[in-house]
Amino acid sequence: MQGVHGYRLGRSDGGVRLELTPTTSSPLAIDISESTEMRIQRLITENPVIIFSRSACCMCHVMKRLFSSLGVYPTVIELEEDEIDALSASQQDGGGGGETVAPAVFIGGTRVGGLESLVGLHLSGHLVPKLEEVGALAL
Repeated sequence: MQGVHGYRLGRSDGGVRLELTPTTSSPLAIDISESTEMRIQRLITENPVIIFSRSACCMCHVMKRLFSSLGVYPTVIELEEDEIDALSASQQDGGGGGETVAPAVFIGGTRVGGLESLVGLHLSGHLVPKLEEVGALAL
């Protein structure tokens, strides 16, 4: 969960070098003293709609497509395996109905669950009102 701070062009091998450095100017900033669990909780509270995903997750892609079809563009964080364990620890409330830990969608700081829960919320007609309630969607 590092941010791209700067870049340098013109490498001798023709490639581009990206420098990943901690920054405090972004809500996705890294605070070295902040634990992974605390960082996840902070991101959940600071973003109206956030998806925590595994790398190259097809279910996350479907979630993003559903949100974009509604005009909502969530924050998406790809987690490493040890960070997924931290996400699991932060969800000790048992939410999600047996779904896998990642991908996980949070709307307004509340865990919705995985793809199945998100689609169920949408099909029941409760997703759009929930998005409006947290200010992620204005109709």
